[in-house]
Amino acid sequence: MAREQLSAMTESFHWNEFADREALAEALAGRIVGLLSAAVERRGTALLAVSGGTTPARLFEVLSNQPIAWGRVTVTLVDERFVPPSSPRSNAALVTGKLLQGRAAAARFVPLFRQGETLDEAAADGDREIATLPQPFDVVILGMGGDGHTASFFPDARELPALLDPQNSLALMPVHADSAGEPRLTLTLPRIVAAGFLALHIEGDEKRATFDKAMSNGAAGKGPQLPIRVVLDASPRPVEVFWAP
Repeated sequence: MAREQLSAMTESFHWNEFADREALAEALAGRIVGLLSAAVERRGTALLAVSGGTTPARLFEVLSNQPIAWGRVTVTLVDERFVPPSSPRSNAALVTGKLLQGRAAAARFVPLFRQGETLDEAAADGDREIATLPQPFDVVILGMGGDGHTASFFPDARELPALLDPQNSLALMPVHADSAGEPRLTLTLPRIVAAGFLALHIEGDEKRATFDKAMSNGAAGKGPQLPIRVVLDASPRPVEVFWAP
């Protein structure tokens, strides 16, 4: 049986710690369901942006079976590799296969990759489409890489200054970074931190060490700020960090 959640509050984040990943998935899914349901009740629709990678798979499975008005929920991605959904590296494929199943199959999905378009064309079209969605996002769930990137804010991204610019008017931008493996599309910082609920979902000791490093870097001359730290500092309210071993 999982032990009780441990939590702690700092100025920029609220730490939620769980004994295991199943307990984390259940708790985070519960928070998301409550927030989406409240948004549907308040304005008739809800907007959710999720991240890819391996970490959120179990969360998506738990979330997909929750009894909410999925037909009034729009789901999109925080970021996407510029690959078709047939690729095993596609975040859209993960969301379709793990989240948009069962009850959640009724949700509307807005992918970021567009077949037959260049990266810049897809970014421009995606930016226009996202602008038509009911902003701000009700819920945004971030992940984090071992280099401290979140969304596709890679430390070596050529577009990083613009991506992290709090005055950036674009919702979606292309990303070129050697460490990313392929070009990407990502939501920009202003759209992410404007969310009604912003969470960072990380698991394992390695991710915790990266997070701790990010929170210490940039302070007292300990090195440059990692992108995840920039996002947490830019958020107008503490980011909810969900971690399990």
